Amino acid sequence: MNAGQLDRRISIEAKTSTLDAYGTETVTWTTFVSRIPAQVQDVLPSKSESATHGLVIAVRPARVRIRYMGGITSDMRLTVHGATDRLMQIIAGPAELGRRDGIELMVAEYSTHGGG
Repeated sequence: MNAGQLDRRISIEAKTSTLDAYGTETVTWTTFVSRIPAQVQDVLPSKSESATHGLVIAVRPARVRIRYMGGITSDMRLTVHGATDRLMQIIAGPAELGRRDGIELMVAEYSTHGGG
């Protein structure tokens, strides 16, 4: 993997679930890795929307490539750092590129706003 292509910074977080005294699940996110180099490419179509019960959900998928790193799973999420940070859920992967040259993740940013 060409290091020149890794022109963005991302952080990856792991989900931890605990149950309170009433059996209610509490989810917390802990940093797995912080601000590592990555290549982020939006996937066409860059934006799709669906409406359910008056709620519009917009999905922006992207492909993220990073240097090889073990321990990343599809139940993690990541933040793409920039002028405005983008919080994205890992939806597929990780897929190994070459012989541990790098990994590729498919991610999606979800946003909601009320429909009328």
